[in-house]
Amino acid sequence: MIQLLAFYLFAALVIAAGAFTILARNPVHSVLWLIVAFFNAAGLMVIVGAEFIAMLLVIVYVGAVAVLFLFVVMMLDIDFAELRAGFIKNFPLGILIAVVLLAELVLGIGAYRAGALELGTPDGTGASLVGRSNIESIGALLYGRYLFLFETAGIILLVALIGAIVLTHRGARAVRGQQNVARQNARKPSEATVNTQPEVGQGVSL
Repeated sequence: MIQLLAFYLFAALVIAAGAFTILARNPVHSVLWLIVAFFNAAGLMVIVGAEFIAMLLVIVYVGAVAVLFLFVVMMLDIDFAELRAGFIKNFPLGILIAVVLLAELVLGIGAYRAGALELGTPDGTGASLVGRSNIESIGALLYGRYLFLFETAGIILLVALIGAIVLTHRGARAVRGQQNVARQNARKPSEATVNTQPEVGQGVSL
């Protein structure tokens, strides 16, 4: 009984938070409602026994992605009048995209019910370990059968990160206040300090 009540509570909060994320006029409030939706979605995952996905929702999406969105939105100087004008301007395009996505969804569901699509069936090789939790089973599968694929994905993400940094700093000119490590290491003590002997009452000339 308590699981049923928890499911309806979390599901209602997820739907409400998702609606407020879309309808909120303030982008900061939208991100905060998105965080609420992630937390309640994690609660739903715990109820169905997928605690690994719940942990990912809290750690990755709430702890990293949503917080990053929040800081970026708060640091931007957003003109809300221009934001509303852009929303009204792009509203017909948004409606068109929504209609296309709805048509694709209806077409996919219709094809599945008609028997035109055959979904894959599990062969038992990825079954959960007996007496182990969901997280332990996923860890054994990732670091066992899919170890090389997992490491390859990590290398691809690392290359993408390095590529983004290289593209960002490519052709960047030296700006005022930018640190030049090679120039600092090549400085001599005579260039770093200047010894003066000011007379009494003369002061220091800048």
